[in-house]
Amino acid sequence: MDDIYDVQGLRLSLADMARKPLFGPAPRLEILKGLTFRIRRGEIVGIVGGSGSGKSTLGRALLRLLEPSGGRVLFEGTDITHLPEAALRPYRRRIQMIFQDPMSSLNPRHRVGQIIAAPLILHGVEAPHETALRALDQVGLPRSFASRYPHELSGGQRQRVGIARAIALRPDFILADEIVSGLDVSSQAQVLAILKDRVRDLGLTLAFISHDLSVIRRLCDRVIVLYQGQIVEDGPCDEVFAHPQAAYTRELLAAIPDPDPDTDWF
Repeated sequence: MDDIYDVQGLRLSLADMARKPLFGPAPRLEILKGLTFRIRRGEIVGIVGGSGSGKSTLGRALLRLLEPSGGRVLFEGTDITHLPEAALRPYRRRIQMIFQDPMSSLNPRHRVGQIIAAPLILHGVEAPHETALRALDQVGLPRSFASRYPHELSGGQRQRVGIARAIALRPDFILADEIVSGLDVSSQAQVLAILKDRVRDLGLTLAFISHDLSVIRRLCDRVIVLYQGQIVEDGPCDEVFAHPQAAYTRELLAAIPDPDPDTDWF
């Protein structure tokens, strides 16, 4: 299986993220500290860690929403670390993101059909509105939802719209950033099932960011554990859950609510 991402010594500091500091230069506090890993084509990899571990910053660096200060990010063998925006444009269609809060990432003034069709029109896809309707079919929403506004939908339905917008372009890679953290348990289960099915059906590669290892275990093939901007564990989910090597991973596993208190995680 070939690599879709090859990340080598990735570094990023707080100063790199502060484009227009209001009160002088930002301190050069390192958020990502020389990360090296690969994401293989077709796999679902979980990126997990607590608040401040750098997982969302890593995700934005992969999508080149942030420009790293050191190291390299190779997408299918091409170094995109410092590509100018014009050169990045062909990759924008192939690399998509599902955001954590669909209420803030979906334009409240546009109808659902317009929201899904907008990137299709931008990238010159033929029959964008029909493609948007097919994307609604794929996430289990009625086509009539195309005429609704985001505020008329539930949280789970809005997140399905976010998935539809991401898959409509037929990308190679999708980054999902904490997309079920604000949903109730039943909505979480539905969104995760839809996401996993569509990723498998369409042959996509998915990086799923979460602080919840129980979600990662259900969805992912492999897990990368971040702690204070460093990778402390990287391996197949079954192996990491059965035999965690890092103390921080064991702490995360111990924090999973367990209906059976006699379960031995270690």
